[in-house]
Amino acid sequence: MRIDAANVHFRELNDRIRRAVAAGEESFDLLNVNGQRYIGDGLSGDVEITVHGVPGNDMGAFMDGPTIRVCGNAQDGVANTMNAGRIVVEGDAGDVLGYGMRGGELLVRGRVGYRVGIHMKAYREKHPVIVAGATAGDFLAEYMAGGLLIVLGLDRRPGEPLVGDWCATGMHGGTLYLRGEVEPWRVASQFAVARWADDGDKAEIRPHIEAFCEAFSLEADQLLADDYLRIAPASSRPYGAKYAA
Repeated sequence: MRIDAANVHFRELNDRIRRAVAAGEESFDLLNVNGQRYIGDGLSGDVEITVHGVPGNDMGAFMDGPTIRVCGNAQDGVANTMNAGRIVVEGDAGDVLGYGMRGGELLVRGRVGYRVGIHMKAYREKHPVIVAGATAGDFLAEYMAGGLLIVLGLDRRPGEPLVGDWCATGMHGGTLYLRGEVEPWRVASQFAVARWADDGDKAEIRPHIEAFCEAFSLEADQLLADDYLRIAPASSRPYGAKYAA
Protein backbone atom coordinates (compact mmCIF):
# COMPACT_ATOMS: atom_id res chain seq x y z
CA MET A 1 0.00 0.00 0.00
CA ARG A 2 1.43 3.37 -1.03
CA ILE A 3 0.61 6.44 1.05
CA ASP A 4 1.71 9.93 0.06
CA ALA A 5 2.42 11.59 3.42
CA ALA A 6 3.03 15.09 2.00
CA ASN A 7 1.16 17.61 4.18
CA VAL A 8 -0.58 14.80 6.07
CA HIS A 9 -0.84 15.32 9.85
CA PHE A 10 0.86 12.59 11.87
CA ARG A 11 -2.41 11.52 13.51
CA GLU A 12 -4.12 11.03 10.17
CA LEU A 13 -1.12 9.16 8.74
CA ASN A 14 -0.91 6.77 11.67
CA ASP A 15 -4.68 6.24 11.73
CA ARG A 16 -4.59 5.25 8.06
CA ILE A 17 -1.80 2.77 8.72
CA ARG A 18 -3.56 1.23 11.74
CA ARG A 19 -6.87 0.91 9.88
CA ALA A 20 -5.13 -0.74 6.93
CA VAL A 21 -3.29 -3.20 9.22
CA ALA A 22 -6.58 -4.07 10.93
CA ALA A 23 -8.02 -4.78 7.47
CA GLY A 24 -5.17 -7.17 6.67
CA GLU A 25 -2.61 -4.96 4.89
CA GLU A 26 0.99 -6.05 5.55
CA SER A 27 3.18 -3.81 3.36
CA PHE A 28 3.45 -0.02 3.23
CA ASP A 29 5.46 2.48 1.21
CA LEU A 30 5.25 5.90 2.87
CA LEU A 31 6.23 8.65 0.44
CA ASN A 32 7.27 12.25 1.19
CA VAL A 33 7.47 11.72 4.95
CA ASN A 34 8.52 14.97 6.61
CA GLY A 35 8.72 14.76 10.39
CA GLN A 36 5.51 12.83 11.10
CA ARG A 37 5.85 11.28 14.55
CA TYR A 38 4.98 7.86 15.97
CA ILE A 39 5.16 5.87 12.73
CA GLY A 40 4.71 2.17 13.51
CA ASP A 41 4.02 2.79 17.19
CA GLY A 42 2.30 -0.11 18.93
CA LEU A 43 1.95 -2.18 15.76
CA SER A 44 2.33 -5.95 15.94
CA GLY A 45 2.48 -8.82 13.50
CA ASP A 46 4.13 -9.38 10.14
CA VAL A 47 4.00 -5.81 8.82
CA GLU A 48 6.65 -4.08 6.68
CA ILE A 49 6.92 -0.30 6.39
CA THR A 50 9.34 1.54 4.11
CA VAL A 51 9.74 5.24 4.89
CA HIS A 52 10.86 7.61 2.14
CA GLY A 53 11.84 10.87 3.82
CA VAL A 54 12.61 11.78 7.42
CA PRO A 55 10.27 10.35 10.08
CA GLY A 56 9.67 12.28 13.30
CA ASN A 57 10.29 11.31 16.90
CA ASP A 58 9.45 7.96 18.51
CA MET A 59 9.24 5.88 15.37
CA GLY A 60 8.60 2.24 16.29
CA ALA A 61 7.80 2.95 19.93
CA PHE A 62 6.24 -0.05 21.68
CA MET A 63 6.39 -1.94 18.39
CA ASP A 64 5.97 -5.71 18.66
CA GLY A 65 7.09 -7.47 15.49
CA PRO A 66 6.97 -5.31 12.34
CA THR A 67 9.91 -4.25 10.19
CA ILE A 68 10.58 -0.60 9.34
CA ARG A 69 13.21 0.60 6.86
CA VAL A 70 14.03 4.30 6.57
CA CYS A 71 15.57 5.38 3.27
CA GLY A 72 17.37 8.33 4.85
CA ASN A 73 17.81 9.86 8.30
CA ALA A 74 15.65 9.43 11.40
CA GLN A 75 15.02 11.72 14.35
CA ASP A 76 14.99 11.09 18.12
CA GLY A 77 13.50 8.23 20.11
CA VAL A 78 13.61 5.47 17.49
CA ALA A 79 12.66 2.08 19.02
CA ASN A 80 11.50 3.65 22.29
CA THR A 81 10.48 0.71 24.51
CA MET A 82 10.25 -1.55 21.45
CA ASN A 83 9.33 -5.12 22.33
CA ALA A 84 10.12 -6.96 19.09
CA GLY A 85 10.74 -6.29 15.42
CA ARG A 86 13.41 -4.71 13.26
CA ILE A 87 14.22 -1.11 12.35
CA VAL A 88 16.82 -0.25 9.70
CA VAL A 89 17.93 3.35 9.16
CA GLU A 90 20.05 3.95 6.07
CA GLY A 91 21.32 7.35 7.23
CA ASP A 92 21.95 8.95 10.62
CA ALA A 93 19.63 8.91 13.62
CA GLY A 94 19.09 11.24 16.56
CA ASP A 95 19.19 11.04 20.34
CA VAL A 96 17.75 8.61 22.89
CA LEU A 97 17.51 5.67 20.50
CA GLY A 98 16.29 2.43 22.05
CA TYR A 99 15.16 4.02 25.32
CA GLY A 100 13.96 1.17 27.53
CA MET A 101 14.15 -1.14 24.51
CA ARG A 102 13.00 -4.64 25.53
CA GLY A 103 13.58 -6.65 22.36
CA GLY A 104 14.11 -6.51 18.63
CA GLU A 105 16.87 -5.02 16.52
CA LEU A 106 17.84 -1.48 15.53
CA LEU A 107 20.45 -1.02 12.78
CA VAL A 108 21.67 2.48 11.90
CA ARG A 109 24.15 2.85 9.06
CA GLY A 110 25.42 6.29 10.08
CA ARG A 111 25.92 8.37 13.20
CA VAL A 112 23.75 8.30 16.30
CA GLY A 113 23.28 10.98 18.94
CA TYR A 114 23.23 11.21 22.73
CA ARG A 115 21.97 8.65 25.25
CA VAL A 116 21.65 5.74 22.85
CA GLY A 117 20.65 2.54 24.64
CA ILE A 118 19.62 4.33 27.84
CA HIS A 119 17.74 1.88 30.10
CA MET A 120 17.92 -0.95 27.52
CA LYS A 121 16.90 -4.16 29.19
CA ALA A 122 16.63 -7.91 28.56
CA TYR A 123 14.05 -10.32 29.97
CA ARG A 124 13.93 -14.09 29.48
CA GLU A 125 14.13 -14.69 25.71
CA LYS A 126 14.12 -10.98 24.91
CA HIS A 127 17.57 -9.56 24.05
CA PRO A 128 17.46 -6.17 22.30
CA VAL A 129 20.26 -5.25 19.91
CA ILE A 130 21.42 -1.88 18.59
CA VAL A 131 24.19 -1.60 15.99
CA ALA A 132 25.42 1.90 15.08
CA GLY A 133 27.54 2.00 11.97
CA ALA A 134 29.48 5.21 12.56
CA THR A 135 29.89 7.09 15.87
CA ALA A 136 27.81 7.78 18.98
CA GLY A 137 27.36 10.83 21.19
CA ASP A 138 27.62 11.34 24.95
CA PHE A 139 26.13 9.01 27.58
CA LEU A 140 26.13 5.93 25.35
CA ALA A 141 24.67 2.92 27.23
CA GLU A 142 23.64 5.10 30.17
CA TYR A 143 21.87 2.97 32.83
CA MET A 144 21.95 0.06 30.39
CA ALA A 145 20.41 -3.00 32.07
CA GLY A 146 20.54 -5.64 29.34
CA GLY A 147 20.90 -6.41 25.68
CA LEU A 148 23.70 -5.73 23.23
CA LEU A 149 25.00 -2.46 21.82
CA ILE A 150 27.68 -2.26 19.10
CA VAL A 151 29.37 0.83 17.61
CA LEU A 152 31.44 0.22 14.48
CA GLY A 153 33.10 3.59 13.82
CA LEU A 154 32.69 3.52 10.03
CA ASP A 155 33.26 6.72 8.04
CA ARG A 156 34.87 8.56 10.97
CA ARG A 157 36.10 12.04 10.19
CA PRO A 158 39.69 12.99 11.15
CA GLY A 159 39.81 13.56 14.89
CA GLU A 160 36.22 12.43 15.42
CA PRO A 161 35.86 10.29 18.59
CA LEU A 162 34.18 6.91 18.32
CA VAL A 163 31.96 7.73 21.30
CA GLY A 164 31.27 10.85 23.31
CA ASP A 165 31.88 11.45 27.01
CA TRP A 166 30.48 9.55 30.03
CA CYS A 167 30.04 6.28 28.17
CA ALA A 168 28.47 3.50 30.29
CA THR A 169 27.44 5.81 33.14
CA GLY A 170 25.27 3.81 35.53
CA MET A 171 25.55 0.69 33.37
CA HIS A 172 24.36 -2.38 35.30
CA GLY A 173 23.59 -5.00 32.64
CA GLY A 174 24.10 -5.93 29.02
CA THR A 175 27.25 -5.60 26.93
CA LEU A 176 28.71 -2.83 24.80
CA TYR A 177 31.23 -3.44 21.99
CA LEU A 178 33.25 -0.65 20.41
CA ARG A 179 35.26 -1.33 17.25
CA GLY A 180 38.71 0.19 17.69
CA GLU A 181 40.41 2.18 20.41
CA VAL A 182 38.63 4.58 22.73
CA GLU A 183 40.24 7.15 25.02
CA PRO A 184 40.01 5.61 28.52
CA TRP A 185 38.61 8.77 30.08
CA ARG A 186 35.48 8.54 27.90
CA VAL A 187 34.34 5.36 29.68
CA ALA A 188 32.88 5.73 33.19
CA SER A 189 35.25 3.26 34.84
CA GLN A 190 33.46 3.39 38.20
CA PHE A 191 30.52 1.68 36.49
CA ALA A 192 32.10 -0.45 33.76
CA VAL A 193 34.97 -2.84 33.07
CA ALA A 194 36.64 -2.73 29.65
CA ARG A 195 38.84 -5.34 27.97
CA TRP A 196 39.69 -6.39 24.45
CA ALA A 197 37.21 -8.86 22.94
CA ASP A 198 38.34 -12.47 22.60
CA ASP A 199 37.23 -15.16 20.14
CA GLY A 200 34.19 -16.00 22.24
CA ASP A 201 33.11 -12.39 22.22
CA LYS A 202 33.56 -12.20 18.45
CA ALA A 203 31.34 -15.27 18.12
CA GLU A 204 28.67 -13.52 20.19
CA ILE A 205 28.56 -10.44 18.01
CA ARG A 206 29.10 -12.17 14.64
CA PRO A 207 25.41 -12.77 13.80
CA HIS A 208 24.59 -9.14 14.54
CA ILE A 209 27.51 -7.82 12.49
CA GLU A 210 26.42 -10.12 9.68
CA ALA A 211 22.85 -8.82 9.91
CA PHE A 212 24.14 -5.25 9.79
CA CYS A 213 26.35 -5.96 6.78
CA GLU A 214 23.54 -7.75 4.95
CA ALA A 215 21.26 -4.75 5.53
CA PHE A 216 23.81 -2.30 4.11
CA SER A 217 25.77 -4.44 1.62
CA LEU A 218 29.02 -4.52 3.61
CA GLU A 219 31.58 -7.25 4.32
CA ALA A 220 31.19 -8.84 7.76
CA ASP A 221 34.50 -10.72 7.89
CA GLN A 222 36.39 -7.52 7.24
CA LEU A 223 34.74 -5.78 10.19
CA LEU A 224 35.14 -8.79 12.48
CA ALA A 225 38.87 -8.96 11.75
CA ASP A 226 39.39 -5.72 13.69
CA ASP A 227 39.79 -5.29 17.45
CA TYR A 228 36.76 -4.60 19.63
CA LEU A 229 36.66 -3.16 23.12
CA ARG A 230 34.18 -5.08 25.27
CA ILE A 231 32.52 -3.06 28.02
CA ALA A 232 30.44 -4.74 30.71
CA PRO A 233 29.04 -3.47 34.02
CA ALA A 234 31.24 -3.55 37.08
CA SER A 235 28.19 -4.21 39.26
CA SER A 236 24.55 -5.16 38.86
CA ARG A 237 23.69 -2.60 41.58
CA PRO A 238 25.97 0.40 40.98
CA TYR A 239 23.95 2.69 43.24
CA GLY A 240 23.01 0.11 45.86
CA ALA A 241 25.21 1.55 48.60
CA LYS A 242 23.68 4.99 48.15
CA TYR A 243 20.16 3.82 49.01
CA ALA A 244 20.65 0.93 51.44
CA ALA A 245 22.90 0.23 54.37
